[in-house]
Amino acid sequence: MFTKQNLLATAAAAVVMFLLGYLLWGMALASFLEAHTLTDVMKPDEEMNMGFIFLGNLFGAFAMATLYGKWARGYHGIAEGFTFGALIGVIIGLGMGFVWLGTSNFMDVTGHLVEAATDIVYYGIAGMVISLVYKATSKKEAA
Repeated sequence: MFTKQNLLATAAAAVVMFLLGYLLWGMALASFLEAHTLTDVMKPDEEMNMGFIFLGNLFGAFAMATLYGKWARGYHGIAEGFTFGALIGVIIGLGMGFVWLGTSNFMDVTGHLVEAATDIVYYGIAGMVISLVYKATSKKEAA
């Protein structure tokens, strides 16, 4: 669990998730999602805590890297990594998204569907990064 391979994959994915999250939700989709938000629960920009946001990304990346190491069984590639991450995105974006849609007034249906599609891409990219680090740090077979 705390192997060099897993920790490097965790670090790389945490940085990518932090930066990509800012690009996707903080910039590209901010206005769109705001228009589909029903209840304003977000903190103002000046009250957001980047340390906690990064810590959340770090824990998420660690969980993903640990699960990926067991799921991949030594087959590391971009397609495998994206598939793994996209499945995580389906769990979060569609699984939790529909639960939130059924239990809260956070966003409308369109907002949740766009959020789900974004989660699939976001976690797919994180999975690719994890896979590439695993591939780059795996022991090479003697020919």
